[in-house]
Amino acid sequence: MEIKNVFGTVLLTTLSGMVEDANLEGANLTRANLEGAYLTRANLAGANLTGANLEGAYLRGANLTGANLTGANLEGAYLEGANLTGANLEGANLRGTTIDGGANLEGAYLTGANLRGAYLEGANLTGANLEGAYLRGADLKGANLEGADLRGANLEGAYLIGANLEGAYLIGANLRGANLRGANLAGANLAGAIIDDGAGKTYVLKG
Repeated sequence: MEIKNVFGTVLLTTLSGMVEDANLEGANLTRANLEGAYLTRANLAGANLTGANLEGAYLRGANLTGANLTGANLEGAYLEGANLTGANLEGANLRGTTIDGGANLEGAYLTGANLRGAYLEGANLTGANLEGAYLRGADLKGANLEGADLRGANLEGAYLIGANLEGAYLIGANLRGANLRGANLAGANLAGAIIDDGAGKTYVLKG
């Protein structure tokens, strides 16, 4: 397997497709095809992965601090314990992605990202920007979303059991069918948020 950038420059060659512990810090991997690649513990800090295909990739424990993953396809990828602090995942496809196990997304940009059915149990999303993100059916049990921006986000049917949403912005968010049992909503802004009573009746919260 050859890992190339958009210009066709070979950055790394491996016979097995396994590039564990690889150092790709700051690499230009725009639109690179890394489908199913083993990038466990790889250093991708500051890398440009705009539009890259990482479907089903193994990124457990990888360092993606400040990486640009705008519009990247991470469907079904494994990111347990990965560090995505300050990473840009705007418009990225994270459907069914596993990002639990202590993954750090503090201050990450996930505006408009597709996180339908993603596993984010126990993930750190402190101060993350999830404005307009699609989180239908996502598992956010025990996740830390303190101060996160969830304006206009779709959290229909999401699991937020025991999640920390203190000071979070949930203005206009869709919380129909969401499970908020034991969640901390102290100081959260729920103006215009849509909830239901579990019996089919829907309410729009006032500011």
